[in-house]
Amino acid sequence: MSSPTPRYALPIHARAPQTWRRTFLAVLFVVLFDLGCLMINGSQLLFLLPLRLLPFRSTRKLYYSGIRYTKGAFGCLQILMCQWFAQTQLVVTFEREGVGKFTDEDIEAYTIRDDKGRITGLDFPTKFVLIANHQIYADWWYAWCFTYFLSPRAGIHRYIYITLKKSLRWVPVVGWGMQFFNFIFLARSWASDRLQLASDLTRLGRAAEAEHRPFCFLLYPEGTLVSKDTRPISKKFADKIGVKDFTHVLLPRSTGLHYTLRSLSPRIPSLKLLDMTVVYPGVPPAGFGQSYYTLRSIFLDGIPPPEIHIHLRLLDVKGQVPIGDLSASKPTPVDGATKQKGVVEVEIPSNEKEIFDVWLRELWQEKDESIGRFHETGSFSKDPAPPKLNIPIQLDRKLEILDAFCFFWPAALAYSWKRLRSG
Repeated sequence: MSSPTPRYALPIHARAPQTWRRTFLAVLFVVLFDLGCLMINGSQLLFLLPLRLLPFRSTRKLYYSGIRYTKGAFGCLQILMCQWFAQTQLVVTFEREGVGKFTDEDIEAYTIRDDKGRITGLDFPTKFVLIANHQIYADWWYAWCFTYFLSPRAGIHRYIYITLKKSLRWVPVVGWGMQFFNFIFLARSWASDRLQLASDLTRLGRAAEAEHRPFCFLLYPEGTLVSKDTRPISKKFADKIGVKDFTHVLLPRSTGLHYTLRSLSPRIPSLKLLDMTVVYPGVPPAGFGQSYYTLRSIFLDGIPPPEIHIHLRLLDVKGQVPIGDLSASKPTPVDGATKQKGVVEVEIPSNEKEIFDVWLRELWQEKDESIGRFHETGSFSKDPAPPKLNIPIQLDRKLEILDAFCFFWPAALAYSWKRLRSG
């Protein structure tokens, strides 16, 4: 007798209606998540914004320190919502250029454990651009949670940056908060966006390097989700440029990533590219992730993926990514101007664009093949049983529950002020 299909493996439309208990938990989730967002944004507006308006260097530093705290608070809030309402874990495997089969000893070198031997994080570089395949709207949520576990003492989840549609800039509470987080808002028109992107990334990259702080920029090269609507568009674009379309991912667009790496690399010499391949259980090879996992089905219906399979590849941008010869680039005018906020717009030579485009497409080809291999064998690599790490998405310390609601912002500001005065 075959066992019943688990709920997460059923399309959302085929699932049984939720119980009253689940409805109560859904309401509780909305109340607590909205409360956390209001507390975070309220702290930004009432207590931090006045510091930003004062014409003193010390108060400006205090303001930015407080903003980093609120960004970390939002990261903790996301993890707490998973921990309380949608429990899951990350199942992580690794790949490193020039290294053959990974052993348990190789994996242990990346692992951070507490005194009880429990895995609390991964020992990774703290300045990187994070790219991944894009399947569901919750991808960004889980990616932000993932940064919490990368070099935890560095607090990378406080230093994450994301690009968003410009229309989201003024969405009440959430949009306001994202502005405080220094996220980059784009109009989705490359002619107008490229100078804005260069300006913002240059400023953020310089600050991260000068202040010896972590830096994480999250980018999805596919630009949108894999769906029944975007699959034909990817196929049409592949036919147009004369290449084969993929099966499990969309054809990536290289311009944004190429421009990002060229803008950041001169400002952050140690910059890495962290490539993340993600598979959610229950989604069949020919299925679409949004048919099985939405923000509503995960957190309101309480049907999260039981685990999230992540395969990591770490690349050195200067040594392993063909971003081109930056020293040979010449500034060219854009809309009659060559500078914005002290940033010179640099045109990328066409041959370097083509080389990078081919490189990214080959990377995505490998990603597509590894996802297909996972569906067949349960392993991203050719090793049928690779070493892996299981990391539950949960806060490391109970006191961070209060952090998630910004209860500690006065203490955080007092600590930052003390450091400023002693420095």
